[in-house]
Amino acid sequence: MGADQMRGYTLTARILHWTTAVLVLFQIPVGLLIANFDLGMLYSLHKSVGILILAVVAVRVVWRLAFPVPALPNSISKMQRLAAHTVHWTLYALLIAQVIVGWIATSAYPAPIPFFGLFEMPHIWWEDRALSDMLFVVHLYIGIAMAVLLIGHIGAALYHHFIRKDEVLLRMMHG
Repeated sequence: MGADQMRGYTLTARILHWTTAVLVLFQIPVGLLIANFDLGMLYSLHKSVGILILAVVAVRVVWRLAFPVPALPNSISKMQRLAAHTVHWTLYALLIAQVIVGWIATSAYPAPIPFFGLFEMPHIWWEDRALSDMLFVVHLYIGIAMAVLLIGHIGAALYHHFIRKDEVLLRMMHG
């Protein structure tokens, strides 16, 4: 490896990353659909996938703390390194907050919180429709913030791959 090359992420980190990506990219359009149309059957799926995201992200954060990310190329400025670090941890925080806010809002509604028809998650808040309504608005805004950060994250990865032609994106594709 040259001085400006890096090793890739572990297989576990890559699986967790791409699993999260698929789940989140599924949730965004489904969330928009159920917010704007009466598509009752998608509510249960949205809730189930949300709980799955919480579990995957929890494992992901633990994994990342135990196995730090590979170093970025030396050619990347300190400001870009800080931006990458900030975006990653902000996305983790928003993903966790998004699920917890949705869980509390659904509990306060109150509505069932199924997990793929296998069992129901417990309610973690008492009935409070006004709180539920407010938290669903917060849930929407967290989703918008996440979408904006994801566009930046994906854009940065594509910039590194196609413009800079470095291996930043490739380290998440293979080890």
